[in-house]
Amino acid sequence: MVSDRNNPFLIAQQQFDIAADILGLPDSIRAILRVPQRELTVNFPVKMDNGDTRMFTGYRVQHNLGRGPVKGGIRYHPHVDIDEVRALAMWMTWKCALVNIPYGGAKGGVIVEPKQLSLGELERLTRRFATEISILLGPEKDIPAPDMGTNAQMMAWIMDTISMHRGYTVPAAVTGKPVNIGGSHGRVEATGRGVMLMVREIVRLLGRDLDGLRVVVQGFGNVGSTAAFLLHQIGCKVVGISDATSGYYSPAGLDIPAMRTFTNRHSFRMLEGYSASDVEQISGAALLELDCDVLIPAAIENQITEQNAGRIRARVIVEGANGPTTPDADLILAERGVTIVPDILANSGGVIVSYFEWVQGLQEFFWDEHDVNEKLERIIVGAFTQVWQMAVERKLTLRTAAYLLSVQRVADANQTRGVYP
Repeated sequence: MVSDRNNPFLIAQQQFDIAADILGLPDSIRAILRVPQRELTVNFPVKMDNGDTRMFTGYRVQHNLGRGPVKGGIRYHPHVDIDEVRALAMWMTWKCALVNIPYGGAKGGVIVEPKQLSLGELERLTRRFATEISILLGPEKDIPAPDMGTNAQMMAWIMDTISMHRGYTVPAAVTGKPVNIGGSHGRVEATGRGVMLMVREIVRLLGRDLDGLRVVVQGFGNVGSTAAFLLHQIGCKVVGISDATSGYYSPAGLDIPAMRTFTNRHSFRMLEGYSASDVEQISGAALLELDCDVLIPAAIENQITEQNAGRIRARVIVEGANGPTTPDADLILAERGVTIVPDILANSGGVIVSYFEWVQGLQEFFWDEHDVNEKLERIIVGAFTQVWQMAVERKLTLRTAAYLLSVQRVADANQTRGVYP
C-alpha cells in the first residue's frame, strides 16, 4: 500500500499547487488543471496458452486536452494503479507544454508482470486492451506510446488493432512503433538522448568538464542504458549502474558497451549474471548514495525520498524517470545545494520524437535520423535555456521554473478556450 506521502498523484498535485500558488492562478483554472479530464478503467479477459481465461485490469487517463490531442505511454507492470496513471498523465501535460508541442497529457497501464507471459499471451492482452480503450484512441484524440514493460512490437499490435477497426491503416494512431510500419528513426534512443543532452547542458553551465565526469545511472532499460551509452561516448565515466536485479560499481568506470551487449543477449535484457574484473556488485539503494558528480534516476518514481536525500552525494541529479524525487526530498536536496534537472524537462526527448513520428505519419513524409536528432536537440536545449533563465532571474529551483513555464502555458490555453457550454 502506497502511503499518502509517496502517492504519486498526490505528489503531482502538490508540485502543481506550488506552481499555481506562485502564478496566482484563479481557482476556476486551478480546479480544472488539478484533476484528470477523463479516466477509463477496463477489466478484460485474455485467453492464456493453456486454454484458461484470465482477467486483467487496465487504465487510460487523459489529464488535459486544452492544447491538443493527448499523448502518453502505456505501462505494463504488476504495481500499476489508478493514482500512478493519473500522476503520469498530469506530468505528461506539463512535459508537452514545457517543450511547447501541441499535446495534452495521457497515460495508460495494465496490472501485469509481462515477463510471466508468453509472446502470444502478450499479443492477445495488448490487442484486447487496445480494443477496450479504443473509444478514446486515434491520431486526432489520444496517441499511445511505449513505456515501462512495453515496446515497439506492442505498439505495432496496437496500431494494427486500431487499423483493423477503421478498415484502413492508421500509422499516426500510435508512436514508438517499428520504422518499417511508419515509426520514426531515433525514437528508441530519444529519451536517453535527451537525458544525455541535459547532462551536457547543466554540466557546462556549472563550469564542469564532461571528460571524466563521474555518472551513476539507476535503471538500465531503454532510457538508462541509452543515456549511459551516450554519456560514455562523450567522455563521461559511468561508475555505477543498476537494474531491477542488481547494481554494479567500478570507480575506474564501467564498460557500458559490454554491459549493453550482455543485456541484449539475455531475455528481458537484465544485467543479472553480469561480471567483470574490478566491478563490485552493490544494492540498488547503495547505488543511489555513491559518490559521483551526476546521478540519473531512470527507473521508477519515489526513489529519492526524505529517508535517503540526506545521503545523496551527487551534486547534480538529472531525472530520467518520471517522479523519482519526492517533494520532501526536493527541499532537503535544495538546502544541500544539489541541482536537479526535473523529469518534465530531462526525459522529454521521448515525447518530442513521438511528436515527430506523429507528424511524419500524418504527412506520410519521413525524415532521416540526423534530422530527427538535430530537431530533438534544438527543442530540448531551447526548453532547458528557458528554464535556466527563469530559475536564475527569479531565484527558483529548476523544477519550480519548469512548472511555472508549463503550467502557465496550459492555463493560458484553457482560459483562452473557455468553458463549454
